[in-house]
Amino acid sequence: MDPEQTAQPSVGRRPVGAAETVAAQRSWWDTEAAEYRREHGAFLGDARPGSDLVWGPDGLREQEAHLLGELEGRDVLEVGAGAAQCARWVAGRGARVVATDLSLGMLREGAVPARAAGVPLVQCDARVLPFPDAAFDVVFTSYGALPFVADAGRVLAEAARVLRPGGRFVASVPHPVRWALPDVPGPEGLTVAHSYFDRNAYVEADEHGTVTYAEHHRTVGDWVRLLVGAGLVVRDLVEPEWRSGDAVWGGWSRLRGELVPGTLVLVADRP
Repeated sequence: MDPEQTAQPSVGRRPVGAAETVAAQRSWWDTEAAEYRREHGAFLGDARPGSDLVWGPDGLREQEAHLLGELEGRDVLEVGAGAAQCARWVAGRGARVVATDLSLGMLREGAVPARAAGVPLVQCDARVLPFPDAAFDVVFTSYGALPFVADAGRVLAEAARVLRPGGRFVASVPHPVRWALPDVPGPEGLTVAHSYFDRNAYVEADEHGTVTYAEHHRTVGDWVRLLVGAGLVVRDLVEPEWRSGDAVWGGWSRLRGELVPGTLVLVADRP
């Protein structure tokens, strides 16, 4: 039998390089943009435009957390902004905001409301930001860019480069402990099934072996070392408690969220 006729899409954990990851993420998010916004847009802020910035499925919101600091009159950059719901909220607090994303499809989803909010959208790779040094007072990303790049240190170095001295960096990522658990919301998602220390990426590939999606894992210690390596000073590591009621988002749920953290928020400053 011809091997090409039996080839099937594959899912697993293995190394995957930076270039493969970038190509896969751009294609995946472009394809999924409209459906992703339909499914999650209301939670992220489309239902009540400008209602708040949410740091993750757990439901921690910036109006409660105050992780970004004072926003009035500040220059702010959102990386991995998707449809820019978070950037629009920040703009509503009196900041001058630019929202960036690798995916043109995601930016198109937010183009109309972003224009109405006065938020310019820029398509770019977060590892190579098209902005001068020390251009922003705040750089942030809510589940954007960092989990989806093979070389997160480059993203952090770029964030540090475009921050002004004394500037604030905040990023939320899937909590590393989730890597050891099955990505399901029910009781079966509470059994350790994988090594927390395995840094191989979660990879989906088509029948030809082309990577179509990749998500990269770092431990809590890895994130601290990457922040420090980028020249940032760690101020806090926030592990939000569950605030989203009975909502289910992929492997996030009340059952799991009330027992183990689902999100890690990295808070750091440029000295």
